[in-house]
Amino acid sequence: MKAAVVGEQTLEIREVAQPRPKPTEVLVKVRAIGLNRAELPGAYGSGHPRTSGMVPGIEWSGEVVECGAEVKAYKPGDRVMCTGQGGYAEFAVCDWGRTAPIPANNMSWQQAATLPSALGTMHDAIVTNGRLKPGEAVLIQGASSGVGLMGMQIAKLKGARLVFGTSTNDARRARLKEFGCDIAIDSRKPEWSEDVLKATDGKGVDLIIDMVSAPVANQDMRAAALAGRIVNVGRLGGGRGEFDYNLHAQKRITYIGVTHRTRSIEELRAEVRNMRSDLWEAVTEGKLSLPIDRVFKLEEAEAAQAHMRTNAHFGKIVMLT
Repeated sequence: MKAAVVGEQTLEIREVAQPRPKPTEVLVKVRAIGLNRAELPGAYGSGHPRTSGMVPGIEWSGEVVECGAEVKAYKPGDRVMCTGQGGYAEFAVCDWGRTAPIPANNMSWQQAATLPSALGTMHDAIVTNGRLKPGEAVLIQGASSGVGLMGMQIAKLKGARLVFGTSTNDARRARLKEFGCDIAIDSRKPEWSEDVLKATDGKGVDLIIDMVSAPVANQDMRAAALAGRIVNVGRLGGGRGEFDYNLHAQKRITYIGVTHRTRSIEELRAEVRNMRSDLWEAVTEGKLSLPIDRVFKLEEAEAAQAHMRTNAHFGKIVMLT
């Protein structure tokens, strides 16, 4: 099969062996692939190595062509969206518990490929770890990414009173209101947290979902309410930085770090199960969706990643096989 493989300097299109599903996996004919920053070289620091010869890709949509012996929930011909590894290819395998059916509402392969990672990540961050309660104020740090746009929508769906979204780009910040943002914040401002405090009458926000980390950590804490929660989802700004421990203690902030890389398969299945139980009706009704910034072919995988590295996109970048 054809796949985009990590070479010495760039992604290379090669013919590789088609994977075979284990007893708990489904083999999927990949139709569309959603790109994610975790697939970039050196993304989020040294904890995310990119090994020569590997096939990247953590989310895709397609058609089931074969099921492992223990798989009961799916059958060949089912249209599915998946999270896993090896999605930059014509075929990929996925654990049955990390697979979800594409709603029968004319959702395209492209649309389906944008959803599984963002839905799972943000439901886990906002609802499971962030413990959002109706009526609370939420700030999404790095809101113009696909994950950020989904986070604002989920926060609104789950009853957030006020949703803030940050972006350093004027044009992208102007579009955040289309996706549930009440107040867009320019995080280039040295004291942007003062805008958050002013909008909340000095209280601050109850929950912050942070994809940036190091350069905004202390401003996050200034923007947080007393006994607020900060969930650290991504480290786009780097994995190390200054941290004001006094401010953290004075505000009694709960700071929660999350990643998928140290979770067991049972934990990953539970994340998908919880997300589907809570959000699937909204997904089926089209209430949770993401804009597609640009579509590439699989053969253009290096160009697609280069586009993502420019940080000029709004929403999701997609590749078609």
